[in-house]
Amino acid sequence: MSQFKNDFLLADSNYLLNHSVGRPLATVEQAFKDSFLSPWQHSGKEPWGSWLEIINNFQSALATLFNAPADQFCPQVNLSSSLTKIVMSLGALNKTNVVILMSEADFPSMGFALQKSLPSGAEIRFINKTLDIANANVWHSHLSKDIDLVFISNAYSNTGQLAPVGEVISLAKELGVISVLDIAQSAGVIPLNLQSVSPDFMIGSSVKWLCGGPGAGYLWVNPDIIEQCQPKDVGWFSHQNPFEFDIHNFNYHQSAMKFWGGTPSITPFALASHSIEYFAKLGSTNIRAHNQSMIDLIVNEFDNEVKSPLDKHTRSGTVILDFSDKQTRIMEELAAANISVDARHLGMRVSAHIYNDADDIQHFIDVVKQHY
Repeated sequence: MSQFKNDFLLADSNYLLNHSVGRPLATVEQAFKDSFLSPWQHSGKEPWGSWLEIINNFQSALATLFNAPADQFCPQVNLSSSLTKIVMSLGALNKTNVVILMSEADFPSMGFALQKSLPSGAEIRFINKTLDIANANVWHSHLSKDIDLVFISNAYSNTGQLAPVGEVISLAKELGVISVLDIAQSAGVIPLNLQSVSPDFMIGSSVKWLCGGPGAGYLWVNPDIIEQCQPKDVGWFSHQNPFEFDIHNFNYHQSAMKFWGGTPSITPFALASHSIEYFAKLGSTNIRAHNQSMIDLIVNEFDNEVKSPLDKHTRSGTVILDFSDKQTRIMEELAAANISVDARHLGMRVSAHIYNDADDIQHFIDVVKQHY
């Protein structure tokens, strides 16, 4: 049995759906009570001091995980809101002829946010979904000086691919193109060092591989571009001194926190900071190695059915399998066996985390083989 199984609430299930919502830590309820509820329930004092310390812990955990200063991270509700705030904050994008590059394989919400936040007349150029988004040459053939911003997903949820992030960001810098990196599908399972891979912006969440639940998004801002950012969606916590209370005077916070806004939600970050601290100590490199070893077990049994990359350099934490006309029946049998997976247009998505072990994978393989 995996040494990590007891650290998580697995509900006696074989959970292989970690690309969707990771399982909570067994200690999360007590940690939430200690950090959020206790200062509110058991003290007659103002709880905001304790609650804001939760945000500091959240930033510090992200700083450890991604190797960047804590004040370069700003809490966010979700990635869509983060992206909208980024676009609206940059004067360079406030023009009718602005051009954005992204892939048709990107999560649709990102496209929706761009369509509605960009000025009228802006152009979004899509890399066709039939092209190999993991191939750096595809990006080189699409990225040019007339593009103002390139949107890059580190990992693609429906194809199990990894983008050549380092090469794309380097090329964007050479061309003077603003870069936004989406790590929603990769945070925690794909190592990322922001000192070596340094986009202009990074947006992410805590709900998937970080097992932190929804509502705890984050925005990282490169210090080289922070002064250009003039967010429009602001509030008193975007102010350099939130407690100045002078309605006639607003000065942007000098850090990424200028993107924060009004009175913040705290609950999601109390849950997520506890989980991210755990994974930051464990290390994404270790999680990645374990995840890939579990994928290897599946690929060795079903190599002909694999629709996601076989090359470890271009595959994410998810393997995608297509069992053709037997897929629906197999999905039903997996559900009956209390094995959690899901499916998209390319096939069945299977993702193993640190708490999944070889027995879990063998159980999955055995059920599939019985009905294929």
